[in-house]
Amino acid sequence: LKHVKDSKHIRPGKGKSRNRKYKINRGPLFIGDSEDGFFRASVNVPGLECVSVDYMSITQLAPGGTLGRMVVWSESAFKKLGKLFGSYHQPASLKKGYHLPRPVMTNADLARIINSDEIQSVLNPAKERAVIT
Repeated sequence: LKHVKDSKHIRPGKGKSRNRKYKINRGPLFIGDSEDGFFRASVNVPGLECVSVDYMSITQLAPGGTLGRMVVWSESAFKKLGKLFGSYHQPASLKKGYHLPRPVMTNADLARIINSDEIQSVLNPAKERAVIT
């Protein structure tokens, strides 16, 4: 948190005049249940972001598309994840009719599948390109 607090600096460029004067790094993300008392206590801590497990999004988990943000989960949030998203065998209890999406491919090694003997024996041979001189 000290690193986040020390990272506050004035933004270069025209953003200063457009009410975006300061930039600050992102700190750890705390994900908890909405009934946890931690949310109200952490409002004034700079750099610490708190979000309920009901409202978390991918932009909070990976800001700017960069993976690797430190995320702290509460025990009650982990328990609520099972109710929110369910599993492959049973649907979610808090969302009506929601099932986890199953992977379309069981083997994700696409290059190995395309270059396998079974696929290559069925394909037409490669056409030669015409050379323009």
